[in-house]
Amino acid sequence: MMPGPTALNFSETTSHDMFAQRLQPSRDNSLPQVLAAAVTHLHTLIRELRPTQAEWRQVIEFLTDVGHASDERRQEWVLLSDLLGASALVEEINSRRPKTATPNTVRGPFFRADVPQLTLGSTISLDGIGETLEVSGRVQDLDGDPIANAEIITWQANAQGFYENQQPDLQPEFNLRGGFRTDADGHFHYRTIKPCGYGVPDDGPVGKLLRQAGYPLRRPAHLHFMIKAPGFETITTHIYDGSDPHLAEDAIFAVKPELVRTFERQGKAWRLDLTFVMVRARQGADI
Repeated sequence: MMPGPTALNFSETTSHDMFAQRLQPSRDNSLPQVLAAAVTHLHTLIRELRPTQAEWRQVIEFLTDVGHASDERRQEWVLLSDLLGASALVEEINSRRPKTATPNTVRGPFFRADVPQLTLGSTISLDGIGETLEVSGRVQDLDGDPIANAEIITWQANAQGFYENQQPDLQPEFNLRGGFRTDADGHFHYRTIKPCGYGVPDDGPVGKLLRQAGYPLRRPAHLHFMIKAPGFETITTHIYDGSDPHLAEDAIFAVKPELVRTFERQGKAWRLDLTFVMVRARQGADI
């Protein structure tokens, strides 16, 4: 007589082990260990919270809505990662630098890599709406030596707190975005408008969920920068307006004291002077 099928020993206490036993770990593949750890934490959370079937379906519906809200102009998954502090934690773990170097922050959901390359001194404000801001700066290494031909990508919200890809029908394409190269002395300069703080988008599933939980959804006024140079770690960071009253409430945990600057008034315009300090990349590191 043939033996019957072996019953699974699946229970509250064995659930994560049952999953892990089906994985095939190897020396060259860390994915099984990562999955096992993630599922262990997930099952532990389920045991602690003990959701009903209806509540678990709500979780799945929320994740489905996040996916549906994401497209080429809006990245709701990035927004979720940012607002949960996950993006900031990943940056903190992976970009430890000397205190004199410029720290990394999160890239955020409104980044675009396809920005136009502009000559130094150009304006990135294509509609001219807002108070003029003159930005100048220098890119250098830890020894203070200039880094010539460094690539600088900058982007920001407008004076009403909206990015160009949030308002494709109201703002010109690539408004308040641009790419520049430092000169032989590591200097750069361009014109823009003074940015405004804003509320994190709450019209999607992520914003609605956190608003219901009483989470602060404010971001202080800032400029975004990504700076690249061969042989150096890429800098992705913010520069914050020190007069913004919401610095301590930043929804994505990106404000660091060394990134807060004073926007100085000069006549009818504002002025901001910056220094970015890059760190040489470790051999074999992803820069």
